[in-house]
Amino acid sequence: MSVYCRQENVSHSRRQWLKMASAGFGNLALASLFHQEAAAESTANPDSALSEKPSHFAPKAKRVIFLFMHGGPSQVDTFDYKPHLTRDHGKPLPFDKPRVVSSKTGSLLKSPWRFAQHGESGSWVSELFPNVAGCVDDLCIINGMHGSNSRHGGALLELHTGSDTFVRPSLGSWITYGLGSENQNLPGYITICPTLTHGGANAFGSSFLPADFQGTPVGNASIASDQAQIPFIKNHDQLPASIQRMELDLIRRMNKASLPTQTDAELEARINSFELAFRMQSAVPSLQSVDDETEITRRNYGLDDPKTKNFGRQCLMARRFAEQGVRFIQCTHSYKWDQHGNLQKDHAKNAAEVDKPIAALLHDLKARGLLKDTLVLWGGEFGRTPVAQGNDGRDHNPHGYTMWMAGGGVKPGIRYGATDEYGYYAVEDKVHLHDLHATILHLLGLDHTRLTYRYAGRDFRLTDIYGEVMHGMIA
Repeated sequence: MSVYCRQENVSHSRRQWLKMASAGFGNLALASLFHQEAAAESTANPDSALSEKPSHFAPKAKRVIFLFMHGGPSQVDTFDYKPHLTRDHGKPLPFDKPRVVSSKTGSLLKSPWRFAQHGESGSWVSELFPNVAGCVDDLCIINGMHGSNSRHGGALLELHTGSDTFVRPSLGSWITYGLGSENQNLPGYITICPTLTHGGANAFGSSFLPADFQGTPVGNASIASDQAQIPFIKNHDQLPASIQRMELDLIRRMNKASLPTQTDAELEARINSFELAFRMQSAVPSLQSVDDETEITRRNYGLDDPKTKNFGRQCLMARRFAEQGVRFIQCTHSYKWDQHGNLQKDHAKNAAEVDKPIAALLHDLKARGLLKDTLVLWGGEFGRTPVAQGNDGRDHNPHGYTMWMAGGGVKPGIRYGATDEYGYYAVEDKVHLHDLHATILHLLGLDHTRLTYRYAGRDFRLTDIYGEVMHGMIA
């Protein structure tokens, strides 16, 4: 696209000019970076919405890596050992099931997998996760999780946004809104191969928060992770950077000239997304590639094995993004954990795909000194019932399930909370998703009651009017 502009063309509206200019910039799928007020000349522009912001108090963690197991892994087959379930296999549940259930279920179903104690902590882990079991002394295993929704869509949104009924900003969006980004040449929030179902983009959207804070997707769940890329200006290798710079400067000048009399936040967001895309051209391609990693590192993450290479690459990319200051990174194993049937076969397959990469990520972060200020979170949108669905399946269970955290200021090698003797309901030190969100924000130095945004006449926050910080899991 030519950069020459005759005088009579300057009278075009910003929207018209942008439409004409956009062809020269290529297909920028960076909607998540809209409304960034950053000048390309500076990577630490104080006017940028994504510039680093002070926390409310001294943080224990600087960033989050969320390992999302889409579908709902079974707590009683992974990290919540229930010997009574084995003892009473085939018997009726000796107390009432929830009033609202997803599907018809039968009697108690023992776990097909053996559990054993590991590490100095003696934490119980099933044989499904032999590699993660070697990391238990770094884990805070939260056995008393519970949520409000038994359906995938509502539960997934509740986990990611705090609400199962309304479109709300996601956890990663709230965190980048509160803290900004450590690297102005990269998005503050990246989600790798996110799911396309059960809420889709709403799970990483910014809702009413400025669009700067929306997650940037790297591919999606239908694309293998070695094909997933952050899009940037398509013709960057054909159009000299100096010419691109001139084009962007002209758009910015035209835009700034009309600001006193006209506001178009969406258009401003698009224009500013070009600025970040321009800077990303030099930073992103090499960062997305893992070719410079050692062969040992690649093997540790399972990139040499067809079974583990997809999620292994996600985990390795997450470490690379974390090293470069991305504030919130999500890896998604989608949509595989919903075993209403074929529990024994499919849970074994799913665990085999993620166990080695997750352990490699934890070891790698620790070896590089990153685990101490990187909070790693693992879990799904809910757990599964201890009673059988059919002969070899479990139904959805939001009433008591397991997630775990590591690093980032949590107490290592502990179990926090508990379910009943069969693993159906959270009964001890219960942790609602609002409590989990409040605790994550606290670890990042943010008071969840003070992290608010005024919209439609009221102040909103991630935890709504709920949430308690679980100090018992904080080191």
